[in-house]
Amino acid sequence: MARTLSFKDAVNEAIDQEMTRDPTVIMMGEDIVGGTGSPGEADAWGGVLGVTKGLYAKHGDRLMDTPLSESAYIGAAIGAATCGLRPIAELMFLDFLGVCFDQMYNQAAKFRYMFGGKAETPVTIRAMVGGGFRAAAQHSQMLTPIITHVPGLKVVCPSNAYDAKGLLIQSIRDNDPVIFCEHKNLYAHEVDVPEESYAIPFGEANIAREGTDATIVAYGLMVHRATEAAENLAKDGIDCEVIDLRTLSPIDMDTVYESVESTGRLICVDEANPRCSIASDVTASVTQEIFSSLKAAPQLVTAPHTPVPFSPVLEDLYIPSAEQVADAVRKTMAT
Repeated sequence: MARTLSFKDAVNEAIDQEMTRDPTVIMMGEDIVGGTGSPGEADAWGGVLGVTKGLYAKHGDRLMDTPLSESAYIGAAIGAATCGLRPIAELMFLDFLGVCFDQMYNQAAKFRYMFGGKAETPVTIRAMVGGGFRAAAQHSQMLTPIITHVPGLKVVCPSNAYDAKGLLIQSIRDNDPVIFCEHKNLYAHEVDVPEESYAIPFGEANIAREGTDATIVAYGLMVHRATEAAENLAKDGIDCEVIDLRTLSPIDMDTVYESVESTGRLICVDEANPRCSIASDVTASVTQEIFSSLKAAPQLVTAPHTPVPFSPVLEDLYIPSAEQVADAVRKTMAT
């Protein structure tokens, strides 16, 4: 049975259902409980934006508040994952990965490889990503290319509540380390979400909108900008297909290839900075593998190569808009 649910509540429900189903699932992070040991436990805030609100009242000490030391508790979660537990660690903002990156890329990501495939590290690291929240340069970056670059890490970035629930459940059940990226500007976005538990496999992109004239590839918040651009372009007779990658590692390039082979045009939209971005990676793969299918040069729509501005006016200009996507599509159509 489906009902309308916000992205934030879908994440909460996924964690709740998995903690109920599997007693080895634990969670740790900064302020995820907030109020442990006080009379207000049932109403504890649940993280900086309240995503885990109510879970401590249901699952008790399996949720643990940690000190402000990402290197310590991310390392502890990874260690616990090698010893039979399935930890969910909340890295408040992905921007903070600098202080715990060694634990992620040089330890968790390499255990299976270094121990001949015998080691499993079923840890899920949840983190907020993206701009538009007026949170300044150190809390607003789209750092997905950095973690996607690392072999051994699985990277997820859903665009809606339905995918958020299904992909998070899959992440918690997966036997490898998963970085689960939640765009903070999608937390209030609502779609129909089934009440029952379900998992969405990794590496399967979703065609958010079918079209015949151009292929727009995006993930996270940019799927909505791409879809808005496609709907506006349809009024001018330009029919765009929008592909939501869903997961960045593994990435479903087969769906992208199939679409581009049909449309002959590619536009990649990425909130990350342009150098070594997901957009540049997808574009390079398409150019290398199916160059002869292209009718025009691929177009990249990304943030500029600068830190995220704090000024609301500049931040709005910084994040790729539907208008920029539409302009890129028109450029390819003019060729």
